[in-house]
Amino acid sequence: MSKSPLIEVKNLKQYFPIKTGLFKTEMLKAVDDVSFYINEGETLGLVGESGCGKTTVGRTLLRLYEPTAGEVLYEGTPVTDKNIFSMRKKMQMVFQDPYSSLDPRMTVEDIIGEPLDVHKLYSGKGERRDKILHLMELVGLNAEHATRYAHEFSGGQRQRIGIARALAVDPKFIVCDEPVSALDVSIQAQVINMFEELQEKLGVAYLFIAHDLLVVHHISKRIAVMYMGKIVETGTADDVNYNSIHPYTCSLMSAVPIPDPDFIRGRQRIVLEGDVPSPLHMPSGCPFRTRCKHACEKCAEAMPPLTDRGNGHMVACWVK
Repeated sequence: MSKSPLIEVKNLKQYFPIKTGLFKTEMLKAVDDVSFYINEGETLGLVGESGCGKTTVGRTLLRLYEPTAGEVLYEGTPVTDKNIFSMRKKMQMVFQDPYSSLDPRMTVEDIIGEPLDVHKLYSGKGERRDKILHLMELVGLNAEHATRYAHEFSGGQRQRIGIARALAVDPKFIVCDEPVSALDVSIQAQVINMFEELQEKLGVAYLFIAHDLLVVHHISKRIAVMYMGKIVETGTADDVNYNSIHPYTCSLMSAVPIPDPDFIRGRQRIVLEGDVPSPLHMPSGCPFRTRCKHACEKCAEAMPPLTDRGNGHMVACWVK
């Protein structure tokens, strides 16, 4: 019998009420019927344009937003309001902005130690201090940094503090919400390498949300592509990058700058026409059909389901 996934998301929906008039409210479908899974010790990359719902998926998965519908399972157990406190020790998040996600009034020691305090994971002050120093060493910070404040550090160091805070409760799963997008390129490489080293040491699984497709391909075992609140393609990192099928994924991948002149010479850039539709007034059927040159009548009638094209490569398209 095969082992169940560490994280399983089933038909997740996240709708936000938006006032569009004095007495009129419409629903913005930020995440609409999303399903995926993540195995223990695995990294799933989640990519797509700004506003497609990537961050909302991560926040809803951890119930920072109350989901409109659907469910999230951790090792087969539903994550609910009743057990979310205990689940916080198993699922954590590293936020995008290392400048706003850290309390400027707290020292590094207090920031990293706060999860230990909340979940009572030590028996005395000495053990608390030892755990904090161990976490700091794990992410490449020195013990002398413990008494400093967040504003005294660079962006890369602040993100390391955020990662140490997430690791404090020894989670098995971390949502990484664009954790390197606010950092310089040289610092990005250091932080990405650290994520990989931590995964190898601790066996932690990641949902890695990012814009940079090269970074996602480097760190992820599998990739899921989102468009307007829906997942349109999933598969292994190599399948999605080099054998993409969905027209939207093909367009994304054609824009990736790959340092290989022979490969670039034979690749054709796919430029999408039209504008991204309003999330308040989504087109019927497939949301991508208004920008897709392959669209047919069936595309306007219904959203295509994700179907397996071989080797677990799932694609939501009627035509391709």
